[in-house]
Amino acid sequence: MLVALAMSAVALAGCGDKPQPQAATPAPAVTVAQPTKRTVTDWDEFTGRFEAIEEVQVRARVGGFVTSVEFRDGAIVRTGDLLYVIDPRPFEAVALQADGQLSDARARAELARRELDRALVLNQTQAVSDSIVDQRRQTLQAARAAEMQAEGALKAAQLNIEFSHVVAPITGRVSRHLVSAGNLVHGSEGGATLLTSIVSLDPIYIYFDVDEATYLRNNRLWFEGKRPSSRDTPNPVQVTLTGETKPSHEGKMDFLDNRLDVSTGTLRSRAVVSNKDLSILPGQFGRVRIIGSAPYEALLVPDTAVATDQSRKIVFVVKDDDTVEAKPVTLGPLDEGLRVIREGLKAEDRVIVDGLQRARVGAKVSPHPAQPAAGGKS
Repeated sequence: MLVALAMSAVALAGCGDKPQPQAATPAPAVTVAQPTKRTVTDWDEFTGRFEAIEEVQVRARVGGFVTSVEFRDGAIVRTGDLLYVIDPRPFEAVALQADGQLSDARARAELARRELDRALVLNQTQAVSDSIVDQRRQTLQAARAAEMQAEGALKAAQLNIEFSHVVAPITGRVSRHLVSAGNLVHGSEGGATLLTSIVSLDPIYIYFDVDEATYLRNNRLWFEGKRPSSRDTPNPVQVTLTGETKPSHEGKMDFLDNRLDVSTGTLRSRAVVSNKDLSILPGQFGRVRIIGSAPYEALLVPDTAVATDQSRKIVFVVKDDDTVEAKPVTLGPLDEGLRVIREGLKAEDRVIVDGLQRARVGAKVSPHPAQPAAGGKS
């Protein structure tokens, strides 16, 4: 009986307790920032391939046996550096013979000149007829012609001696040697033997193809005076190499072709790029950026603040009542890590730049202004 009374008392005491109210859920915290406003320039980007400005196939200019190879495969060579030596002794012998023939021709010409002088003196007293004078004048002319021929033969022989020492015609990186010492090579008379090749590296060309739509747009901007033509102005370009995330080399436009390729609908273009460290080789690929607009004022936000809603691009902004609103936007290119917003935003909008996963359209949030970058101006 006492147990039953105790249980009843406990039950009555429990019925008298009131439920405790639950604490309200705080609004999620997000980081907001107003769009950055600055002057930007659009860039068009294309894929290009590097090519050497100068490329030379080094061939033998005289025939003979190679006596030595004077360069290291793949090395940098300078104009005039010795590459190959072809046995010069046969050409030296020919030069010695030509030198002797020249000396003989000069002696004959000198004798003919003296005989003509004597004949002219005697002709004044009619001791020698006019026909004798004419004959000696013709003999002198023939002797001088023989002298010129001998001089030409000597120069040719001396050139062959010079050509037996094959030197680099340009500065650049040499390929491997294709002929080893001891081999017989042929000169230009019998199909010159290819010895090696050299390509220049600094500066270097990059060729790329511009689509027709971009060409027409740039042409229209040129007519409107909003963009200089690359035909007349060395517009700046920026080049990003394979594996890089931002441009590492700069250059300028150098050439636009005179017609579009009918098979691809593109215009072949070329830029000259500085390659001081010689890191770029002909044949490499690169991404080329070229000016695509006149400078203009734009609003920019971090690219991470842009979300995708099916086929639309949107950004989340915080309204005056701290509720979230999604605004469709039209995107432009990236500029120094920020995304250009062409349409859809105002300069005073508070854009959510961090905490997008906690934002819900129509729900309240607790906005906090983004902190300025370290070292930046407040």
